[in-house]
Amino acid sequence: MQATIIPGRCTQTTVAIPPSKSMAHRAIICAALAQGESLIHHVDYSDDILTTIDGMRKLGAHIELEGSDVRVQGIPDFNQLQSEEIFCKESGSTLRFFIPIFSLTGKRVRFTGQNRLLQRPQTVYQQLFEAQGFHYSQTAEWIEIEGALQPGDITLRGDISSQFISGLLFALACRKEDSTLHIEPPFESRSYVELTLQMLQDFGVHAYFEDELTLRIPGGQRYQACETTVESDYSQLGFYAALGCVNHEVHCQGLRPDSRQGDRQILDFVRKMGGKTEVTDKEVIVYPSSLSGCELDMQNCPDLGPILMVLASFAQGETKMINAARLRYKESDRIEAMETELRKVGVPIHSSEGEVWIQGPTAWKGGVTLDGHKDHRIVMALAIGATMADAPVTIEGAEAIAKSYPGFFRDLRSLGIEVKEK
Repeated sequence: MQATIIPGRCTQTTVAIPPSKSMAHRAIICAALAQGESLIHHVDYSDDILTTIDGMRKLGAHIELEGSDVRVQGIPDFNQLQSEEIFCKESGSTLRFFIPIFSLTGKRVRFTGQNRLLQRPQTVYQQLFEAQGFHYSQTAEWIEIEGALQPGDITLRGDISSQFISGLLFALACRKEDSTLHIEPPFESRSYVELTLQMLQDFGVHAYFEDELTLRIPGGQRYQACETTVESDYSQLGFYAALGCVNHEVHCQGLRPDSRQGDRQILDFVRKMGGKTEVTDKEVIVYPSSLSGCELDMQNCPDLGPILMVLASFAQGETKMINAARLRYKESDRIEAMETELRKVGVPIHSSEGEVWIQGPTAWKGGVTLDGHKDHRIVMALAIGATMADAPVTIEGAEAIAKSYPGFFRDLRSLGIEVKEK
């Protein structure tokens, strides 16, 4: 799909921020592992969430979609496996959460995916399965496991992805004996582990940090069915925060002020660059601002990388992004993708393996066609910048937004931005 953004100022100011994909994954998984019926409110059916729902059905959960609500009848045990091949599409969260959980069936299970999913690092699980003497094999097309991961003391790296830690938390709580996770520093994206602990608690499962690098998971626990509401997504707020700074005042509604989401840091980044914001119990307001380049540390919020590169292109002076290497191992190499596309609109940008430099401000050159690189966050970030170009900008592969935010262009239109899709 092509999306052509017609540059212009917003004519409306209010947008409802969609539900958190991270929290929806966690809620659906916990509900599927709980005996009894759970009801989850405020769910957006992005491709990633539908992939997790399909996988939990194959584990044996009965799941019904009722508008924006999800009703889940959890599994009674791990003997209900409906299929031994689980398609994870291109959802890294789904794959990394599922591997330890599906291991508890004790059966040989094969996980497949598409695009770059199986190119993303999985060595943490490979080493763990091999250390415990279980089957783990991987090709370019699939990962195959057999053997239920055992409780106990487990040491794993903290600088690849917090999703491995979360996956183990989900599964180890179901084992009879206690477990301890020892995390080797640097421990990146800790906030996502905090989100997992929060959702586990909502479903009656207790796990906790003994210290900064040690997680304790008591064994013999059972997930308890419950009713819960998915909070709105600070990572999606990032796109509207940038729009508010460079285009027109935007009122972003539905966000939880006390959220543990790491991407809440977008507000700190915007303020550090000189952006004007106001936070109330009901909304986050971002105002047009004179921005200045600065240093931004991406260690705990790599998903904000693409939109921050766009924002930096409108800031006076140089912006340097540090600890950004993990952007290279997402749905695309997000550093390379953004360098390629931003240069097409005239933005001076260069990078090393883990750092990015952007020089601004740049008057975006329109009349060009950009590539979305099969990456939802690349498409959405480029679309925000394109609202300020000097002529229309077309983005190829714009259908990638379905991965996390299928209503993005609809919501952009609701703010008065003209978007043509074909």
